Amino acid sequence: MKKILIGSFIAASMLSCGQDSKKEKEELAFEYPETKKVDTVTDYFGTQVKDPYRWLEDDRSEETENWVKSQNEVTFDYLKKIPYRKELNDRLTKLWNYEKLGAPYTEGDYIYFYKNDGLQDQYVVYRKKGEDAEAEVFLDPNKFSKDGTTSLSGLSFSEDGKLAAYSISEGGSDWRKVIVLNAETKEVIEDTIVDVKFSGISWKENDGFYYSSYEKPKGSELSAKTDQHRLFYHKLGTKQSEDKLIFGGTEAQKHRYVGGGVTEDNHYLFISARNSTSGGKLFMMDLTKPNPKLVTILDHEDTDSYVIENDGSKLYIVTNMDAPNKKIVTVDASNPTPENWKDFIPETEHVLSPSTAGGSFFTEYMVDAVSKVKQYDYNGKLIREVELPGVGSVGGFGAKKEEKVLYYSFTNYVTPGSIYKYDIAKGTSELYNKPAIDFNPEDYESKQVFYTSKDGTKVPMIITHKKGLKLNGKNPTILYGYGGFNISLTPSFSIANAVWMEQGGVYAVPNLRGGGEYGKEWHDAGIKMKKQNVFDDFIAAAEFLIKDKYTSSDYLAIRGGSNGGLLVGATMTQRPELMKVALPAVGVMDMLRYHTFTAGAGWAYDYGTSEDSKEMFDYLYGYSPVQNVKEDVKYPATLVTTGDHDDRVVPAHSFKFTAELQEKQAGTNPVMIRIETKAGHGAGKPTAMIIEEYADIFAFTLYNMGYDVLPEKVSEKVKG
Repeated sequence: MKKILIGSFIAASMLSCGQDSKKEKEELAFEYPETKKVDTVTDYFGTQVKDPYRWLEDDRSEETENWVKSQNEVTFDYLKKIPYRKELNDRLTKLWNYEKLGAPYTEGDYIYFYKNDGLQDQYVVYRKKGEDAEAEVFLDPNKFSKDGTTSLSGLSFSEDGKLAAYSISEGGSDWRKVIVLNAETKEVIEDTIVDVKFSGISWKENDGFYYSSYEKPKGSELSAKTDQHRLFYHKLGTKQSEDKLIFGGTEAQKHRYVGGGVTEDNHYLFISARNSTSGGKLFMMDLTKPNPKLVTILDHEDTDSYVIENDGSKLYIVTNMDAPNKKIVTVDASNPTPENWKDFIPETEHVLSPSTAGGSFFTEYMVDAVSKVKQYDYNGKLIREVELPGVGSVGGFGAKKEEKVLYYSFTNYVTPGSIYKYDIAKGTSELYNKPAIDFNPEDYESKQVFYTSKDGTKVPMIITHKKGLKLNGKNPTILYGYGGFNISLTPSFSIANAVWMEQGGVYAVPNLRGGGEYGKEWHDAGIKMKKQNVFDDFIAAAEFLIKDKYTSSDYLAIRGGSNGGLLVGATMTQRPELMKVALPAVGVMDMLRYHTFTAGAGWAYDYGTSEDSKEMFDYLYGYSPVQNVKEDVKYPATLVTTGDHDDRVVPAHSFKFTAELQEKQAGTNPVMIRIETKAGHGAGKPTAMIIEEYADIFAFTLYNMGYDVLPEKVSEKVKG
């Protein structure tokens, strides 16, 4: 066992003298639990790789369960000794406690919307007959389970709005159950559909719906590999065992991700089939015909294409085929293959994310990660550029064809999400709902900078903090990143980040390669043998913040989740001296084995696998966090976070990385792992659980930066 005695010192500007004085902090002693090592070795192209903690991959073993308990005991014992942990929790709770409203939408005779009174663990679905009518509760997920860990993950209505199907997640798992209701009476009318995963619910008129499912895997359903997705049709009034298999189930139709969606007019079913998170095939069925045949639109997985709309037999397809930033094309359903496609809204220099509403197309473009929206008619004619409330991110420019208005959201790093009502014909917006939150955006500023990465690439980053920040290198800073899977980090408000900034903290978000901010080329510049570009971009962001004196290595924390957890793990093992604190969440940490768990093999477009080739193995082996923890290196204070029900990035990644760090850490910086029970990859997590986790993360971060009291109190003493 390794026993650590923390006897660190704090250097802070105290009182009015403005001089640095050192104050000894309370010593925190802790002892890591013993983690046994086993002689597991795997041969990769002649290289023998030791894997001493592979036994932690068994999420059903008593040994793993005991390890989790013992690690949590050490972690929470450490956290509870941090003097201001409760103070942070109280402030987060107070700021979180305001009414949060979702955008309304119409189904049948009702207007539906989501609402959280403030601190409810889950959002409640309400409905009302008309704008001025009194609202009633339609679904209250807070009643799904006593501890709030069962969440609503999807809700879909039949064509006439008289039936509804909703999916639930238990304990944060990606596995879902689907329950069917009479929407009028709210009574359950069907047996529960089980074993649904990575699936929407798409109704065919009022008769039934399509959903996707895997066969239950052999072994643990939380970690065993799942690689054959299938699309089913459930006809109301029948048993799930009688559901019709629409696609999948044969070797010829074997894909990891299969989904189906019905057009608003119930004319067509479109089916996507993918083996990775990028690129897929596209098929269709004409539902107006008896025993409809499967028609191929795209027979390869080289591009991302999907049908966004139809006008009779005229199909509108969004694609990045020969258009890295995406475009919309049209084609007739009688001959839907690419050689017949015609440009409708051509590609531009900015990434396109389109939607439809009220007989118009709305094209959202990302301009350096900030939203711009244009409105077009069904002939491709520009109607107008939509005037937005400010510089930030918008969402929700979608509604049914017959709607006259739509509701969209607007937010940025200092503006809590507000909802606007948009008149589709007139092109005017009016504020529909602005949250009453105890936070004044006028006290903060958010600016975009461009910095240079290692290879000369210009990378944008948005830095947010209190106005009047002194660039003295002593500001506690969180650098947050992702950099993968074509995902874009656009400006959005976070209650937790607001509390961080209240304490004088800086929050910085770079748009790393691997993301989707500049289209497919930007994404592809950070995959496979180019993955190091992502880490280099993140390291360069940290160096920029230090060079410009926003912070220094003693006051810098790096944070990211999932693929962002990999980002943190790789960065801290390559440049451990660069930051004081590392906060990897639900990270992909074992790059040699990630593809052997659940649907992990589907990530190979971004990562490649250790089985592809010796060259790919060598590259992954060179940065995989689990395999790159070195002896006698002083790593930053590290708080790993994960959930025991995470069946997307299995917690074994975090377990093994933590065990390696605890064994090899040369300095006195603590290495802790916080394992949330009855929690998964993040979605559906109860509010109370989220608040507790953020309080712990911020407390751990600030304490290991040297603060014995919260930074804002240090500042008050200086002013005094």
